[in-house]
Amino acid sequence: MYIQQAFKSLHEWWRYLVGFIIIFVASQIGTIPLIVAVLVKILSEGGSMDSLQDQNVLMTVLDSNLTLFLMLLSFAVGLLAVYLVVRYFHKQPFVELTTSRKKTDWGRVFFGFGLITLTTLVVTGLDYYSNPDDYVLQFDLVPFVILAVIAIIMIPLQTSFEEYLFRGYLMQGIGVLAKNKWLPLVITSVVFGGLHLANPEVDKFGNIIMVYYIGTGFFLGIMTLMDEGMELALGFHAGNNLISALLVTADWTVFKTNSVLKDVSEPSAGFDVIAPVLILYPIFLIIMAYHYKWKDWGGKLFGKVEEPIVITEENNPNSTFIE
Repeated sequence: MYIQQAFKSLHEWWRYLVGFIIIFVASQIGTIPLIVAVLVKILSEGGSMDSLQDQNVLMTVLDSNLTLFLMLLSFAVGLLAVYLVVRYFHKQPFVELTTSRKKTDWGRVFFGFGLITLTTLVVTGLDYYSNPDDYVLQFDLVPFVILAVIAIIMIPLQTSFEEYLFRGYLMQGIGVLAKNKWLPLVITSVVFGGLHLANPEVDKFGNIIMVYYIGTGFFLGIMTLMDEGMELALGFHAGNNLISALLVTADWTVFKTNSVLKDVSEPSAGFDVIAPVLILYPIFLIIMAYHYKWKDWGGKLFGKVEEPIVITEENNPNSTFIE
C-alpha cells in the first residue's frame, strides 16, 4: 500500500514535524528573490515601504513573466527541500514517496495531464464561442513564448512541490502515525485548501471558493489513495495549472500572465464555483476507476494502515535466508 511504504524508512513522529518545518522554512527562503526584486523596483521609482503590504502592488510592479518566475521559484526551492528531507532525513527512496509501484508510471502522469488539459481546452473553447464578449484576445508572440518557457519548466515544479508535500510527505506521515487512511486524507485536503486563503480569488468570490480548493484537495487525495501512488495527481495538477496559465488569465487570478485570452467578465460566486467539485471531479474519478480498474473503495479510503511484519531469523528460525 502507498501509505504503508513509509514504515520501511525512518518514520518517528518528530521526524515529520522537523521535516515539515525544514520544508516550510526553505520555501519561505525561496520567496526572498521576489521580495528583493519588488523592493528594488518600488524604491527605484520613489515608492514607499508601505507598498510591500499591498498584494496587488506586489503582483503588478514587475513584468508579469518575471513575477511568475519569481513566484514559482519558492516552490522549486520547496521541492528540493522535500527531496533532501525524504532522502537523507527519513532515509526513504524518493520513488517510495511517489508510488507503491517499483518505478514511477509516467503513463499515469500523462493520463492525468491529458485528461484535465483536454477538458479545459474543450470547456474554454465552448465558453469562448458562446460568450465572446467575456474574453479579449491578447496573444503577443514574444511575451507568450517567454511565458511558455517559464511555465513549462516552473509550473510542474510548483505543482509537484504541493503534491509531494500534501499527497506524499504529509499523507504518508499522518497515515503511519494515525494508522488509518481517512484522517490523512481529511487533514491534507483541508490544509491544502486553507493555504489558498491568501489567493486573490478568495477576495473576488468570497469564502465559497474554499469549497473548490478543499474539494480539489479531496479529489487529488482520493485519486492518490485509490491508485496507490501520486502519478495521476502529479499529472492532473500540472496540467490544470499549466493550461490555465497559458490559455486564460484575469485581473483577479493569482496567475496574471501573458496568456492567449483574458477573461474580462464579472464572475459570480454561484454554482459555477463549485460545479467542478460536484460534477467534473466525480466524472474524472469514474473515468480513472474504469481505466485503472480500481476496487475496494472502502478499504483504500477508510481502511487501517498496519505496520508490516518483517520476518527475520530471530522471529522465524525455520526461514531460509540467502546472502
